[in-house]
Amino acid sequence: MYGITETTVHVTHWTVTAADAASDASPIGRPLRGWQVYLADPEGRLVPRGCSGEIWVGGAGVARGYLDRDDLTRDRFRDDRFRPGDGRRVYRSGDLGRERADGTLEFLGRIDNQVKIRGYRIEPGEVAAVLAEHERVSEALVLAHPGPEGSFLVGYAIPAAGVPFDEAEVLRFLRRRLPA
Repeated sequence: MYGITETTVHVTHWTVTAADAASDASPIGRPLRGWQVYLADPEGRLVPRGCSGEIWVGGAGVARGYLDRDDLTRDRFRDDRFRPGDGRRVYRSGDLGRERADGTLEFLGRIDNQVKIRGYRIEPGEVAAVLAEHERVSEALVLAHPGPEGSFLVGYAIPAAGVPFDEAEVLRFLRRRLPA
């Protein structure tokens, strides 16, 4: 099942087959009754079947918005322009998908660089920005890598010129500024 917190969890359903498990594809199926799933381009227009687009979800379970985050609510929650009606809303998920020839949906990843680590949504770029704040680092990059127990973050740093790099000191700095 595919779903997101902002849509009270489940939106689509798919029975995984042996062929699915052996492939790199991530089918998420078809919308459950009462849900609408749209694939939209960056301007909010529907994309043709087979093309990738951001997953927009409509239905009675779409949340009203984020508490005390009016700016984010305006960006992510919109009136449903595809099925206009009294109070119909959609949620822009930030997930990327496409519709297969048979009409099923396939999850393609995120439109941003957000990853989930131990159940938490993380922007590696935000972690890299903190790493780059250290005086001994001139540039930084953080990437998510798969591991046997789930994804983990790896940070890469270019040392600042003329300053000896102390990995232990940089790690202490990160531990003070970021959650474990």
